[in-house]
Amino acid sequence: MTDVRHVLVLPDRDAAEQVAEELPDRFGVPEEPQLVRDALAGEDDAEDAQWLVVVEDPQRRLDPTELDALAAEFEGWLEAP
Repeated sequence: MTDVRHVLVLPDRDAAEQVAEELPDRFGVPEEPQLVRDALAGEDDAEDAQWLVVVEDPQRRLDPTELDALAAEFEGWLEAP
């Protein structure tokens, strides 16, 4: 079985941290999600960075539609696989 990884794209670090805090309560995510700064191409300024919340889902039990809805609450989205 291939592991599944969901990537939620958020506009800033605060939003990414809030989403990461929501995941265990709302979805029962056992592992702490990984937060990754994703600088936009050609931008050096930290203000121009998006933040990614990477969620491992080896048992494929997370609903991508619900993850996208969570990200949308914080002006983000779920990256397509």
